[in-house]
Amino acid sequence: MINRPNWTDYFMEIAELVSRRSSCIRRQVGAVLVKDKRILATGYNGVPKNIKHCAKENCIRTINNIPSGERHELCRGLHAEQNAILQAALHGVSIKDSILYCTTQPCIVCAKMLINADIKKIIFNGGYPDKLAMEILQEANIELIQYKKGEKI
Repeated sequence: MINRPNWTDYFMEIAELVSRRSSCIRRQVGAVLVKDKRILATGYNGVPKNIKHCAKENCIRTINNIPSGERHELCRGLHAEQNAILQAALHGVSIKDSILYCTTQPCIVCAKMLINADIKKIIFNGGYPDKLAMEILQEANIELIQYKKGEKI
């Protein structure tokens, strides 16, 4: 009998690996967009290309004690989900009806983008303090699953 991989574990491990590229000093997040067991795009949180990486001295959020889940516009970086969507667009890859595997629950800004990108399912590991994001994703009928290692989804 052939041992089939647990695809959820496999893609979540890739999301964790991708998160290591993050240039954020506060939280490292990785995202993988997948369709038919094929990786379409990956993303991690960090500053746009050709912009200096964040450091404790120039992190607007740290300097101003802005908690997670608030004032997303006060950040030099992009979220992992945003970078995955942008990478797909840059390379002309349709992500319609794909699944997002992400190390963290999406925020409200990313949730709205994922809805309009026609993502059908989001599998995430860690929580994020953004109740509105979860509410609108549920309203948009996007399947949300909190990841548990070893559980087949």
